[in-house]
Amino acid sequence: MTDYSMEKLTDNIFVCASSEHRFGTDAFLLTYFSNYRMKDKVCDLGTGCGIIPMIMQKKNPPQITYAVDIQESAIEQLKKGIEASNVKNIVPVLADLKILWDNAPKGQLDLVICNPPYKATNAGIESSITAQKIARHEIMCNIDDVCRSASKLLKFGGRLCMCNRPERLADVITAMKSNDIEPKRIRFVANNPEQSPWLFLIEGKKGSKPFLKVEPPLYMKSNELKEIYQIGKECE
Repeated sequence: MTDYSMEKLTDNIFVCASSEHRFGTDAFLLTYFSNYRMKDKVCDLGTGCGIIPMIMQKKNPPQITYAVDIQESAIEQLKKGIEASNVKNIVPVLADLKILWDNAPKGQLDLVICNPPYKATNAGIESSITAQKIARHEIMCNIDDVCRSASKLLKFGGRLCMCNRPERLADVITAMKSNDIEPKRIRFVANNPEQSPWLFLIEGKKGSKPFLKVEPPLYMKSNELKEIYQIGKECE
């Protein structure tokens, strides 16, 4: 039997976490980086426990967010979080992102967001837990699959926001450009100025012309990081 815990984001917003589907700092960083808007129609590919859609509920939530995952256990956790938070504008979708789903809003979305598996298949030591393998390694999908599906879902000028490890930067840019998504904005995340980045955040636009802006790095021990975790507190 799965051991669930309800993690509190605000007094009213909860995320259902478990040993199989949990969340980390990168979800908060990616949500903040995405600059989502209230008028946006959004899709979170590989949503897991639904942490990104739930963070978006803290302040100015999008009009609708499709939260997609191939694992039934992940969608079940998301539904528990939605029920506990009394959220109306998140649509849980049990589907393979490579195939999408019946009546998927192709060509209609403003933003697709994805915190993908960071490790290529057979790279590194794989976890013995299937759910963790899927979350960490490109077993069920790879970066190109994510970009291809995002391109199908996005309208012209729509945005794809992703994060990944620096060693996968070339793979991400190649996959974006191969699927008519032009990298437009990138930001590296490091613990401090003396250390190399451990993460990058990237935004691409469908059908856009080439021009990549490199933003100032984000350091983990900074006032900005505190602001990221406090998103929405002022409207409680």
